[in-house]
Amino acid sequence: MRKFDKDRLILGFAGPALALVVAFVLTSVVLLVSGLSPIEPYQLMAEQVEFTDVQVNILNQSGIYYLAALAVAIGFRMNLFNIGVDGQYRLAVMLAAVVGASVELPGPLHVALIVLVAMLVGALWAGIAGILKTTRGVSEVVSTIMLNAIATSLIAWLILPANLGVQPKGSNDLTTGEIAESGWVPGLELEGGTIYGFTFVAFALGLVYWFVLNRTRFGFDLRATGASESAAQASGVDAKKMVMTAMLISGAVAGLAGMPMLLGQTHTYSLSFPVGVGFTAITIALLGRNSPIGIFFAAVLISFLEKTAEGLGLAGYPKEISIIMQGLIVIAVVVSYELVRQYGLRRQQQKVGEELAAQARKNREEVAA
Repeated sequence: MRKFDKDRLILGFAGPALALVVAFVLTSVVLLVSGLSPIEPYQLMAEQVEFTDVQVNILNQSGIYYLAALAVAIGFRMNLFNIGVDGQYRLAVMLAAVVGASVELPGPLHVALIVLVAMLVGALWAGIAGILKTTRGVSEVVSTIMLNAIATSLIAWLILPANLGVQPKGSNDLTTGEIAESGWVPGLELEGGTIYGFTFVAFALGLVYWFVLNRTRFGFDLRATGASESAAQASGVDAKKMVMTAMLISGAVAGLAGMPMLLGQTHTYSLSFPVGVGFTAITIALLGRNSPIGIFFAAVLISFLEKTAEGLGLAGYPKEISIIMQGLIVIAVVVSYELVRQYGLRRQQQKVGEELAAQARKNREEVAA
C-alpha cells in the first residue's frame, strides 16, 4: 500500500489556495484604486447564492464548464495545449442539433444519436490538429487557434437558411430547428428551476476520467508520454499514436460540453448559444490541477463568479469585476504553482538530506558498537 504523503497533499492544496488569495487581494486593490468598496461586492455576490434560482444556474453552468475543462485536462496530461476546445464544442453542438432536429426516434436512441454525433464531430475537429502535429510537427497551439476561427466561420455559413439553418418567423435569430421531445433529457425540477439531466452525466464522467487515468494501462501510457516522450518511447509506447488518441478523446469530450444546455433547455442551436466556454475551461483546468475533484470545485467557483456578478450592476458595481477576478486567477495560478513547485523541490531535497544524514549516523553507531 502506498504510504500517505502529507507534504504532497499540502502542496497540492497550496497552489490553488495561494492563487485564489492573490486574485482576491489584487481585485480588492483594483476596487480601491477605482474608488469603490473592496469588501461590499463580495458580500453582494455571497448574498446572491441564497436564491435557489442562482444556485440552479451555478450548478448548470458548472456542468458545462466541467466537461470542457475535462477536455482541456486530457490534453494537459499529455503535455498538449488544446486551445481549440471552444471551436470543437460549438461545431459539435451545432451539427448535433441539426441531426437531432431532422430525425424522430424512440427517446433513448434519439438522445444517443445526438450525443454520438457531438462526440464524433468534436473528435474529428480535434483530430485535424492531431494529424498536423504527428505528421508535420505543427504545434497544436497554432493549429487549434486557427481551427477555432475556421469553426466560427463554418458555423456562420452552415446556419444560414440556404444551408442548414432555420429563421423563426418574426425573428432575426437563426437556429437549427427544434429537436423533438424524444431527444430531450429530463432534469431535476426544483423550486428555483431545473437542473439539467446531462449535468449529472457530466460529473459522472469525472469518475470515468479518474479511473481511466489512474487505473488503466492507457492512462499510465498517457501520463508517461506527457511526462517524457523519449522515455515513453524507450519503454515501448508509440508516442505519436498517444498524441493522436489524446487529441481525439479531448475533442470528443469537448463535443459533449454543449449537451447539458442543448438537451436540457434550448433544444436547438442558435447564434445566442454561449461562446468562450473553451477558454474559460483552460482557467478551470489550471486551477483544478487537472484533477477531477479540483476541476469540479474550480468549475463551481468560476460559475459562482459569473452568475452572482449579475447582481452587482443593481448595486452600482461593474459586472466586469467577475472577469477581472478570472483573469487575475489565471495569472496567480501560473505564478503560485511555480512558487509551490520550487518550494516542493527544496523540501524534497531537504528530506533527502535529512534521511542521508540519519543513515550516516546510524552507520557510525553500528561501526562504533
